[in-house]
Amino acid sequence: MFTLFHHPFCPHSRFVRLALGEYGLDLRLAEERPWERREAFLVLNPAGTTPLLVKEGVPAVPGAGIIAEYLDETYGAAMDNRRLLPTTSAERIEVRRLMAWFNEKFFEEASNPLVTERIYKRFMSEENGGGPPAADVIRAAKANVRYHLAYIGWLAQTRNYLAGDKLTYADLAAAAHLSAIDYLGDVPWIEDEAAKTWYARVKSRPSFRPLLSEWLAGVPASRTYVDLDF
Repeated sequence: MFTLFHHPFCPHSRFVRLALGEYGLDLRLAEERPWERREAFLVLNPAGTTPLLVKEGVPAVPGAGIIAEYLDETYGAAMDNRRLLPTTSAERIEVRRLMAWFNEKFFEEASNPLVTERIYKRFMSEENGGGPPAADVIRAAKANVRYHLAYIGWLAQTRNYLAGDKLTYADLAAAAHLSAIDYLGDVPWIEDEAAKTWYARVKSRPSFRPLLSEWLAGVPASRTYVDLDF
């Protein structure tokens, strides 16, 4: 069984949880607040970031991208046509490109600032960066969500899934980041029907159910968060 050190609203952790769910792997969750810089966690991952995947007899695997590659190398071939990283070079490049787009660009420009300002800061001490949310940061991040959503919509209109004909890491990465900010009501679904339809397909998958069942005390989920037919 794997242990995943995560935060429930860390988009990268959500991506890994979706991948593990698609592969049907047993998982134990250990919530981590990376801003606390817990010593025992830093021993496992000196970078102090989530997610971190741990299994007995295997070195600790840090970071969404490295975990995705590890899962593909270890379990991908056995998944046959449900493999999340395709077999041909061109397809793998496109999946990796989009996975990086969402786990790096979307994260930096949209999901991380929104989650940090509206969720993490509630639990951070002042010395760790806590305090009231910065309205200008939220405003800029919400504006960025719009152009990312338009890109997702364009991909969804031209392909069956974001990277091609089949569900891949690209879809899970995009959906994971969107899910974290959809909880907050910060995704303007009304602006792109194709993106909305694609997301409804992905969040209807069984791997998504554990994410949709999580709630944060004092921060109610948006109307669209758990609605599979929104």
